[in-house]
Amino acid sequence: MSILRSEVKRAQKRAAELLADAGIVLTDAERENIEVAGFGLGDLESQGLELITYVNTDRYCAKDLVLFPRQTCPEHIHPPINGEPGKMETFRCRWGHVYLYVEGEATAAPQAVVPAGSEPYYTVFHEIVLKPGEQYTIPPNTKHWFQGGSEGAIVSEFSSTSRDEFDIFTDPRIERMPIVIED
Repeated sequence: MSILRSEVKRAQKRAAELLADAGIVLTDAERENIEVAGFGLGDLESQGLELITYVNTDRYCAKDLVLFPRQTCPEHIHPPINGEPGKMETFRCRWGHVYLYVEGEATAAPQAVVPAGSEPYYTVFHEIVLKPGEQYTIPPNTKHWFQGGSEGAIVSEFSSTSRDEFDIFTDPRIERMPIVIED
């Protein structure tokens, strides 16, 4: 499934405003190049993510992830690639709250709401709640998903090399790099 250019532009503007409100300064070029990941599901507000990649080399990566209120990045893993163990990433919450779910003992009453119609594709429910200044490191090849709190969230990601195109999503409907079409 594709995403309309106007929807991308609206999401970029909204993400840039959230970042500015949180005191995170972007260059004009960074604002114009905020990536909007709709995952091909046609419901960016529910399952999507806005991100800025500051650096991504063959050794390390730094990004800011923006989640609108209750917006969810679907469950996925970063698998081993070419003999390397897969991406290890540290999430550090900068603003809002983020509900992160990883493999492990399920939390009895998780605070996130699984997006309607996608329930079968969310399988890990060990909850980690990150507030500003708190962080958590996700090991390589670990199933995880995350959702912004009621006001949204901004998360800085520090990781080994990012190869998002190789991520494996639990939901087979997901297209990590959907086509943007003009409207």
